[in-house]
Amino acid sequence: MPLIPITRAIAIDEGELDESFTRAGGPGGQHVNTTDSAVLLRFDVANSPSLPEAVKLRLAVLAGSRMTQAGVLVLRSEGARSQLLNRQEVRERLIALIREATIVPKKRRPTKPTRASQTRRVDGKTRRSAVKAGRGKVRD
Repeated sequence: MPLIPITRAIAIDEGELDESFTRAGGPGGQHVNTTDSAVLLRFDVANSPSLPEAVKLRLAVLAGSRMTQAGVLVLRSEGARSQLLNRQEVRERLIALIREATIVPKKRRPTKPTRASQTRRVDGKTRRSAVKAGRGKVRD
């Protein structure tokens, strides 16, 4: 089976993808009613030997409701009238999703504001308070 390149280090085997075809909804007249142009792609992320564990975990978070309890990613495409275009579109979405999962997010390092910035903030609040206090009713 040919490999689908994701990144330089990751490629998935086409045999891991399960595609099924159904009738698409929406406009298109008789063409839609007679052809199985919608594509349903299933990719078993949990049992895939091609993906590292860290990528599998991030992919599960990114996929959200598109991931089943069993760890199968389900993507559907029915936008085009052509089955071939829908197959290409759903595969591109799968590749983009996996690529996004390969990016390791940077750890946030908490910082504290400097004393000078704290002083500037408080001075600004004091000035603003004085402006607002000057807007009171005028007493005779």
